[in-house]
Amino acid sequence: MHIFIITGVSGSGKSTALAAFEDCGYYCVDNMPVALLPEFLGLPVENAYEIDGFCFVMDLREKGFLLRYRGILHSLSKKGYSFTIVFMKADESILVQRYSQTRRQHPLFRDRGLLDGIRTEKEKLEDLKKEADIVIDTSQANVHELKSQIFDIVHKTGRPTPLKITIMSFGFSNGIPRDADIIMDVRFLKNPYFVPELKDCTGLNQKVYDYVLTGETAQTFLQKIRDLIVFLTPLYKQEGKAYLTIAFGCTGGRHRSVAIARKIFEDVSKLETRVGIIHRDINVC
Repeated sequence: MHIFIITGVSGSGKSTALAAFEDCGYYCVDNMPVALLPEFLGLPVENAYEIDGFCFVMDLREKGFLLRYRGILHSLSKKGYSFTIVFMKADESILVQRYSQTRRQHPLFRDRGLLDGIRTEKEKLEDLKKEADIVIDTSQANVHELKSQIFDIVHKTGRPTPLKITIMSFGFSNGIPRDADIIMDVRFLKNPYFVPELKDCTGLNQKVYDYVLTGETAQTFLQKIRDLIVFLTPLYKQEGKAYLTIAFGCTGGRHRSVAIARKIFEDVSKLETRVGIIHRDINVC
C-alpha cells in the first residue's frame, strides 16, 4: 500500500487534505507520532482489502518530529515501504487571516505572538519542504479546490477517485431530503395506491414493481435517467465529488419511488461498485 505523509505549516489546510484522502479510500491518522509509525504499519488492519493506502499528518505538534522523521522513513523504505511527502504551505498574510477567523492557537505561539510563531515554524520546516515530493500552496485555494488537487494526486498513483452513489426513495408528504444532490419527482407515474390489491404493499413487492415499471412512460423515464447518470458520473469524479445522492420522490414514498429506486439501483450497480440504496419513508404510515 502506498503511504502519504502530509506535513507543512499550521493553518495551511492539512486537515482538509486528510479528509480528501479519506474520501479516496485511504486509512488516515492525524498527528501521528513518527516514532510509532513502524509499529503502526506492522499492525493488522481490519478490512485491509478495502483500503487503498495510508495517509498520516505529521508536523511540529510532535516536538521530536524533525529529529526523527528522516531516519525512520529511511529505515521503512529499506523494508519496502513507499512514501510520498506532501508539504503544504500558504502565504503569511493568509495564515494570519485564517488564525484570526478560527481563533485557534498556533502550536509555536507561546509568548512570541502569532506572526513570530508563523515565521519560526516556516524556518524550522524549510529543509523538510525541500525534501518533499509535492508542495501545495493553498493561499488562493478554497476547500473544494484543495480537495480536487488531492484527488488529482491520488489519481496519478493509478487509483481512480471513488464516488459513492446513493439511490434514495422518499415521499414528498414527509419533506424533501436535505442530503440529496439530485431530486426526481415520479408522481407522474401510475399509482399502485389506487389498486386495492396493491395499496397495502410497497415497491419491494414484485407486483407493485412490475405495475410501476410497465408502460412506455416509465421505460422512457428510466432510460433518460440512466443516460443522465452515465453522463454525470465521470464529471462529478473529475470535479472531486466523493458522494452523490439521487433521490426519487412520490407522494408517500412507499410505492412508485421505491420501485423506481430499485430499478435505478440495479442498473447503476452494473456500472459502479460503490452504490447504496435507501428507502427513507417505506415504513412511514
